[in-house]
Amino acid sequence: MQMVIDPQGQVRCLYTEAVDLAALGPLTIRRASQVEPDAGGQWWADLSAVNGPLLGPYRHRSQALAAEQAWLESNVLVHAPTAT
Repeated sequence: MQMVIDPQGQVRCLYTEAVDLAALGPLTIRRASQVEPDAGGQWWADLSAVNGPLLGPYRHRSQALAAEQAWLESNVLVHAPTAT
């Protein structure tokens, strides 16, 4: 799990259950994407929630999840979040 800690001590990461994040303090969780199949059984990662692209199609859900994770880690996690 990749975690980014800013100078104020705020931690950003992609949520998984690999680490008990609640042990770090109060959590703010927001959806960054959705991985869904289309009518033909192809998988897509929709990153529009963070102004990202639609990735796909992928034959397997695991491929879409891996692409989603790689894109989020490279394009969102490393940058400071903007106010919403």
